Amino acid sequence: MVAARRPRPALPEQGRVGRLETRLKRKEQWLRGTAVLMGLLPGLAQAAELDGSQLAVWWGVPFAGVLLSIALVPLLAPIFWHHHFGKVSAAWALAFLVPFAVVLGPAVAGASVVHALLAEYIPFIVLLTALFTVAGGIFVRGNLRGSPGLNTGLLAIGAVLASFMGTTGASMLLIRPLIRANDNRKHQVHVVVFFIFIVSNAGGALTPLGDPPLFLGFLKGVDFFWTVTHLWSHALFLIGALLVLFYAIDCWYYHRREERLPLDPTPDTPRVGFDGGVNFVLLGVVVALVLMSGLWNSSVVFNIAGTEVGLPGLLRDLGLVAVTLVSLKLTPAGVHENNQFSWGPMLEVAKLFAAIFLTIVPVIAMLKAGVDGPFGAVVRAVTNADGSPNPAMYFWATGALSSFLDNAPTYLVFFNTAGGDPQALMTALAPILVAISAGAVFMGANTYIGNAPNLMVKAIAEDRGIRMPSFFGYMLWSVGILLPLFALMTWIWFV
Repeated sequence: MVAARRPRPALPEQGRVGRLETRLKRKEQWLRGTAVLMGLLPGLAQAAELDGSQLAVWWGVPFAGVLLSIALVPLLAPIFWHHHFGKVSAAWALAFLVPFAVVLGPAVAGASVVHALLAEYIPFIVLLTALFTVAGGIFVRGNLRGSPGLNTGLLAIGAVLASFMGTTGASMLLIRPLIRANDNRKHQVHVVVFFIFIVSNAGGALTPLGDPPLFLGFLKGVDFFWTVTHLWSHALFLIGALLVLFYAIDCWYYHRREERLPLDPTPDTPRVGFDGGVNFVLLGVVVALVLMSGLWNSSVVFNIAGTEVGLPGLLRDLGLVAVTLVSLKLTPAGVHENNQFSWGPMLEVAKLFAAIFLTIVPVIAMLKAGVDGPFGAVVRAVTNADGSPNPAMYFWATGALSSFLDNAPTYLVFFNTAGGDPQALMTALAPILVAISAGAVFMGANTYIGNAPNLMVKAIAEDRGIRMPSFFGYMLWSVGILLPLFALMTWIWFV
């Protein structure tokens, strides 16, 4: 038998009235909130463009704090940084955003956040994630003999691949096979150092896929093929010179007595091949998606709180997310295990760059204000007496900051210092954009912290038992080898 439901006791009239009043108050609060939000949306749209001339220099302190934290805390307190880098980044982001919203209003702050997310951060992270995932799904099987000729050939192949699958992707793909090929030799440090010079940095100079700074330029409106047509000679010179120097140094080590160990830790295998080959197809899809977004001009544009999101860019990002998911689905688990694939490096980049792209907002606005803005001294430092920009100063200023800070935000800073107009920078000011691009990409190799793959390659090498140089020990290599080449490049192209 089913028990009969007891009738609900009737509420007193006063209770009914009280409940009705509560509902009416909640509805009124919801309507007020909606009205406030609707009132903010026009303000957000109008506030998308900041007037940097009205900002004070101290608005750039959080941005400097993020970059200095990335540069110094891992060296001074590595354990603390490993566990709390996300909290440090969030603290600097809030140190900017909260005062910014209080002083300039929630409309301006909201528009700035929306623009930083939709126009720069999300496309940037989506592309990096796709390249990171695809590269992590390819494992190079087998073992080769690490002779000078083979090593030089692998570095040359890595330099070519870097412009198509990114410096991070090419580095993660080739560093382990290169270390295995040389694990029977006493001297391996120079192999890894030149790998960082060539594959992790210089090789990414030819397309927006190659290095994060160039992709940011692509997002700002620089044509996809502009870099290859304007930087190929610079990249060919630098990579060619580095390959020649490496071959000479590696030959000298290779022919020394007792250089090669009597027993190779990794026995030779008759065949070298790839596991996870489907990711090569997915890599082609990534290239096609980025090309599509740059070549397809669509009139369909979505205006989100003052930030315009075009249909090609939206489809590119959705396609890249799909590529990432397909790669994870189709790649055999053994491939990820052999590559020691993990999301740690990608999560670190995502958290750090969230703070960077947010705190850089007032810095870019102040630089756009030109010589009359708060950063007028920076603009004048890279400008000739007659007011024209100086390519050599742009090359070295961009490169100097890219050496000790991350080269992606440094590129943005000087891109906007030069006016921030992609059409002007690709035509009348092309030498300046070449100088900025070359400085950001090439000089990221000067230190371990100049470009994200540098530290990743160092960590992998040390995990394989290679005693890599310290921070300043690595700089002895870069100062002795790279700076003379950069000086020669300045004399050839930028003076």
